[in-house]
Amino acid sequence: MLRTGKEHLERLRDGRVVYIGKERVDDVTTHPAFRHAAATAARIYDMKADPANRETMAFEEDGESYSAYYILAKSRDDLRQRSRTHRKIAEATHGFFGRSPDHVASFVTGMCTKREFLDTEGGKFSDNLRGYYEHMRQNDIYAAYAVLPPQAARDPAFYQQQNLPVPTLQLVREEDDGVVISGMKMLATGAVIADEIWIGNVIPLAPDQTKQAITCAIPCNAPGLSLWSRKPMEVNARTEFDSPLSWKLDETDAMVMCEEVKVPWERVFCLDDPTQSSRIYTQTPSHCYGNHQSNVRFHTKLRLFVGLASKITQSTGANKIPAVAETLGRLAAMEAGLSGMIAGQIEAAEEWPEGHVTFNRRMMYAALNWCTESHSGIIDIVRELCGGGIFQMPADVSVMHDDELRRQFENYWQTPQMDALARMKLFRLAWDLVGSEFAGRHQQYEKFYAGASFIIRGHSFRETPWDELEAIVDDLMAAYDVPAAEGA
Repeated sequence: MLRTGKEHLERLRDGRVVYIGKERVDDVTTHPAFRHAAATAARIYDMKADPANRETMAFEEDGESYSAYYILAKSRDDLRQRSRTHRKIAEATHGFFGRSPDHVASFVTGMCTKREFLDTEGGKFSDNLRGYYEHMRQNDIYAAYAVLPPQAARDPAFYQQQNLPVPTLQLVREEDDGVVISGMKMLATGAVIADEIWIGNVIPLAPDQTKQAITCAIPCNAPGLSLWSRKPMEVNARTEFDSPLSWKLDETDAMVMCEEVKVPWERVFCLDDPTQSSRIYTQTPSHCYGNHQSNVRFHTKLRLFVGLASKITQSTGANKIPAVAETLGRLAAMEAGLSGMIAGQIEAAEEWPEGHVTFNRRMMYAALNWCTESHSGIIDIVRELCGGGIFQMPADVSVMHDDELRRQFENYWQTPQMDALARMKLFRLAWDLVGSEFAGRHQQYEKFYAGASFIIRGHSFRETPWDELEAIVDDLMAAYDVPAAEGA
């Protein structure tokens, strides 16, 4: 069923434990650090529930309407609808909510197309996964995930030598009605304004890390669970005019802390199997579904960058300079190239698993690698086009509240191409894209969005048909042989 924004905000008042430093936050929907981001999430739900968007953003099954990102794709048209829904959601945040409600839901949905993979000699969890998928789509769940060990826990020998517990999240014990977990997991982006957290491992574990090899789902208000937020940026955004992105698009990042958190058996999807713990993402369409969403989201953000770059150059008249036009052309080509890579994932879709279709994995990983490697360079191009104009603006928009200051500002800051207030608004947006603390977070975030670059390239290596490519070389060389000696 489709949730409304009001219903989402009501669910966030569920007794979750969130810390900003030593401050405990009682209500994330009203706290200055999170209220506007929570409202942004609510607007996404209202957009999905709007009858005008139903055809794009929802599908019906057995008389019920569900969010389209829960479609178990069986045709290219299904993939197209999924992709259109991702784009509508990304456009609502201009691509700055990396873990919007459709992200983790796509991981779970993709995994569910091949849920039998979760059944091994070590445990039968396919029915649990199907049950969780049904729970998610029926309740329109907003899930975040925490699927990496904390950096401090990646050398367990350090803790063992000092007789200290390894801090990463792990199984404490099994009980008749579930399991108990304790420890820390990173990085639950969006969890502060989400309903639930998927706990897992997207990178391989060592064979002896059986107790860390648990995959499960827990509500954000589970007893013993707390979320430790990094420094919020929304709280320092005094006005939307001066910080248009920080004001409402800081989705937050948080460390997940568990102290004896109980997980019922029906919410466990992998247990005591280090190899299986990471393979459930790549040996099913899970990773592909989830990262197609990330490709679409990045493309939406890139379109904003390209449009902003053009507007900045127009505001100064620099767009008339041939070298600047060439730079804009380069940005436009990059945007069009990524658009093509995303479209290709649908047109070259794979018939996998049996009875379903999946976005082309090679193209998806190529796009993911491109986004990771290109973001910093794109930021530098836009920053260069901005020049010193960003620093020429008054400290904030309050100059418009004083008649004399306003007169001087409007007279002296205008250009032949744009009035003073429009220029300040434009450069405020530019700063929040390339120079503010919010911009810095996104530069780091995009660099490691799907893991370090070598991990992403490893996915491409795994999915490449090396035999097919090497056969091209072999066939070419087989077409000629050692020539006869001259005069023979």
